Amino acid sequence: MTVPDDPSNYVRHREKGTRDVSYPPAPEPLAVPVYDNHCHLEIADGDDGGLTLDEQLDRAREVGIAGVVQAGGDIDSSRWSADAAARHPRVLAAVAIHPNEAPAYEAAGRLDEAIAVIDELAAQPRVRAIGETGLDFFRTGADGIPAQRRSFEAHIALAKKHGIAMQIHDRDAHDAVLQTLEHAGAPERTVFHCFSGDAAMARIAAEHGYYLSFAGNITFRGAQNLRDALAVASRDRILVETDAPFLTPVPYRGRPNAPYLVPTTVRFMAAELGVDLDELCAQLAANTRAVYGSFED
Repeated sequence: MTVPDDPSNYVRHREKGTRDVSYPPAPEPLAVPVYDNHCHLEIADGDDGGLTLDEQLDRAREVGIAGVVQAGGDIDSSRWSADAAARHPRVLAAVAIHPNEAPAYEAAGRLDEAIAVIDELAAQPRVRAIGETGLDFFRTGADGIPAQRRSFEAHIALAKKHGIAMQIHDRDAHDAVLQTLEHAGAPERTVFHCFSGDAAMARIAAEHGYYLSFAGNITFRGAQNLRDALAVASRDRILVETDAPFLTPVPYRGRPNAPYLVPTTVRFMAAELGVDLDELCAQLAANTRAVYGSFED
């Protein structure tokens, strides 16, 4: 693993394949600003090498996105996230070792070292969450699960140590994630990033005070489980995100995602809930600040 002297020089590239890599047009701006609660802006996507961080933030601001939470998934991207937050008043950071990365660090004998780096980064004032961490039984085989579990429990402890939020990655591991939170004791502000459960899980989350963050995939035709979950979720516990550059909402699915496309998802959520758009935006903004604090501090 090569760590650049200047964390801002770090960049990852998303594979283009045969998809359309042009950025979608900007949606109509929101009258009441909201926040993108989870994105990966260190990943370059799109034509012409993608957008710079400043370009991402400027486009977002033009459509009513007041700030973003930039999430890490390994040492390099977590350092980039913390550095971006320190440099930009519209960025807060989440830092962690992603569950799919934990087995590789463990195999190299470096998982404890990696978690120690996350511990150091979490002490920075604009690092407001440990994330994304959790369990992923889709991409990681059975031999990698023990490392994922050990890493997840260590990250839970870090969130509580630093008194900050936690963003959970949960893929095909709903029961195991919920059981781990129960066993280890969930941080006070626990967010299911890109919530992938159903209405039953949303009700369990409501009972425990967990936050559910909905991404652009709630607009996908086959995602009725997410729409059902949104319908029963506690309104004071819902958030919105892009997971950019992934999960671009319909009608732009497959093209590069970015924080400026949050209004598309928010308008879809308002229509599904049958609520006033401005009212929903105000609720989402308040919820985001309740989890991560002020972007101005």
